[in-house]
Amino acid sequence: MESIPANRRLWNRISGAYQQAHGPRIGAAPRLWGMYSIPDAHLHALGEVSGRRVLELGCGAGQWSRALAAEGARVVGLDVSEAQLAAAAAAMGAARYPLVQGAAEQLPFAAGSFDLVFCDFGGLSWAPARLAVPQAARVLAPGGRLVFNVASPWFEACYDEAARRVSTTLQQDYFGRHTVAEGDGASSYQLTYGGWVRVLRGAGLIIDDLIEPRPGPGTPNGYNETDPPEWAHRWPAELLWVTRKP
Repeated sequence: MESIPANRRLWNRISGAYQQAHGPRIGAAPRLWGMYSIPDAHLHALGEVSGRRVLELGCGAGQWSRALAAEGARVVGLDVSEAQLAAAAAAMGAARYPLVQGAAEQLPFAAGSFDLVFCDFGGLSWAPARLAVPQAARVLAPGGRLVFNVASPWFEACYDEAARRVSTTLQQDYFGRHTVAEGDGASSYQLTYGGWVRVLRGAGLIIDDLIEPRPGPGTPNGYNETDPPEWAHRWPAELLWVTRKP
């Protein structure tokens, strides 16, 4: 829990620059997953949302929430950062939806409040999974789904700190890379494949699919230069988990 205030400060500080750099690409079209903006129509992860109660964990400026609200979903956007929520409020379209400040580790909702909880490099990248996944499972109604996209442990294991980009050789231990320091006390989090399976099953969720989004050669990375498409075409850079509550 100690990372919550630090992560909040980090995102309050970088929100403006982040949205200026990445916001137009994130919101360029509805339902684009990950660093390479791969359409959900190709990955078939999210499913039908019209009329469903939907929670976005770490909504940022609300590009995903805005799109799903326009499709008829009853969306709630949650973020730890006031600055990110202000950006979401300013960009909200005709389909209005509530915004809530909170952390994935401490969801301020009653049990069974949602039919779908999802995020794309959101709350489940910036909270310990052992705390956040049980919270997501708690607020899901029976039959509800948890769908989320996070960085692959392959990315962390191949990341060259000196070059500030992924390499074609192993640079870090695969095991034990649970916390990634982001500066000023802020942290993102990582798990192995087996670690994710244990946390998801431990929260009582059924794993329906694990999609490894694969960009085509030359597909631009809209976020950074650390993860070139040639690398991500050969090795999994992202993990898109599709799970449900019995």
